[in-house]
Amino acid sequence: MVELGQFETKAIKGEEPHSDRVADWSQLKETNHLRNTVKKYSDVGIDCPIILWWSPLTGELGRLGQCGADTCFFTVNRTYRDHHKTRAFLFYGTDFQINSLPLPRKPHHEWALFHEESPKNNYKLFHEPSVTLFNYTSTFSRNSHLPLTTQYLESIGELKSLKYMLPLHVKNRLREHLAPLVYVQSDCDPPSDRDSYVRELMKYIQVDSYGECLHNKDLPTNLKDPTTMDDDAFYGILAQYKFILAFENAVCDDYVTEKLWRPFKLGAVPVYYGSPSIADWLPSNKSAILVRNFSHPKDLAEYIMQLDGNDQAYEVFLEWKRKGLISNEKLLTAMKERRWGVRDVSQDNYIDAFECVVCNGVWENLRRKRKGLSPIERQGQANHLSCPEPKAFTFLQPSNVGKVVRDLWKPSFDQSKREAAALRHLVELNKNFTVEKFWRMVFSD
Repeated sequence: MVELGQFETKAIKGEEPHSDRVADWSQLKETNHLRNTVKKYSDVGIDCPIILWWSPLTGELGRLGQCGADTCFFTVNRTYRDHHKTRAFLFYGTDFQINSLPLPRKPHHEWALFHEESPKNNYKLFHEPSVTLFNYTSTFSRNSHLPLTTQYLESIGELKSLKYMLPLHVKNRLREHLAPLVYVQSDCDPPSDRDSYVRELMKYIQVDSYGECLHNKDLPTNLKDPTTMDDDAFYGILAQYKFILAFENAVCDDYVTEKLWRPFKLGAVPVYYGSPSIADWLPSNKSAILVRNFSHPKDLAEYIMQLDGNDQAYEVFLEWKRKGLISNEKLLTAMKERRWGVRDVSQDNYIDAFECVVCNGVWENLRRKRKGLSPIERQGQANHLSCPEPKAFTFLQPSNVGKVVRDLWKPSFDQSKREAAALRHLVELNKNFTVEKFWRMVFSD
């Protein structure tokens, strides 16, 4: 028995790093101005619930966290699993392992899932039977209890900033040795099959590709290290281009990454492929070119070439940035109501915000119990973490149709549905199970 998605829990070679990803916890925790580290619960000195990170995401053996008027003890120390004060278990989706779950699950134990990544990191969680096992969710979906849709956007001010934006006459002059389009991607062949589209697009228009995928142009030696992707020097290179290909690694509602926000930040026009709900997140309705509006890459290429040769038509896409006007009220509201910050020492980060969502919920039910009231039953929903089945682009020739999708991601998706069903069944039995039993169930007829 082979787990088709076994690579999902491993780092992907060439995956572009992000300085605000959860993996950079050492940076995140430095921004929290409310941290109070303690070694063990007995040192706390007050009566408060224990929130146990079952995934060792934070690495903190003990911390007293203040969430408004509520206080909770947060820890990754699993010796607190059966402590009478333990009320919730927190899981990080990428590290979620079926061979180690806190079972049996007691009636007062709540589970919470944090997963900001795309389905390639743990496909089994992206189905209703598994996501509904959790009482709290924090995902890229706007429907989750703590939405992370804007996790790669520092602020509205970053969108409006003209720091990197070059005048159009300068970009036109640079076109003598630069392509109109730039592509920078080193995570090749993801579920979105973006390379298949870009490969076809390159037949009709010049594209400078600096990453490992479809590579045809080299970065300066000092920028070849992937960790320089957020350096001003790298930004300076991308800002020279009129258009930036912004293709997500998966097509899911509200899954929006730096691939979209970076072009806006740099004063370029993103050519976007990814979230079907992307219109809800654009700064204006004339700020990006959406791949879905073109039936074939050739049509997209022709449109971009038209804009490349017509300054007036091109600048319409940057008018919002030059004037500093963002007309999308949904985006403005989401940023205003966001309970966490990105690279902002004056705000909690999204990990702390997630912890507090759980802490506040636990305390609410504790207070209700004292009043003789029934607890509020919270549960993740299918739309809290859901992505459709990967599909090949319709323009591909029959002999090449979705080779990556067909040979890798479609089978992985199909198997993940069986994994989700098996996980649900075994967890509902509420007793420990072996990995062998899980896989027997997944592959049973």
